[in-house]
Amino acid sequence: MKTVRIVKDGTQIATVWHAKGYFARLRGLLGRTLQEDGGLLLTPCSAIHTIGMGYAIDAIYLDRQKVVLRVDESLKPGRVLPPQRGAKHVLELPDGSAKRWMIVTGDKLEVIQ
Repeated sequence: MKTVRIVKDGTQIATVWHAKGYFARLRGLLGRTLQEDGGLLLTPCSAIHTIGMGYAIDAIYLDRQKVVLRVDESLKPGRVLPPQRGAKHVLELPDGSAKRWMIVTGDKLEVIQ
């Protein structure tokens, strides 16, 4: 799986795996550990779950232009989240990342190959 850089306001906030294929999205973060500056970008994706996860995550839902539509913080394992209308990507980051990087609805993120 390739990695991409996530940038907010010119500052790199994470280097994440980019899951574009069916099986990569299906596996997601199961069996993986996240580094503080790591994560997973799911494309296409509008809904996630944390069933089988061993740790909490933050989920950021992005539209086609990478504008933040919704931020779900500190998602505990075993949850099923509702889909986000208009989402094309979901960025999964370590718990606390959204707060640390002050990511809020309406922010524009860049995805750099």
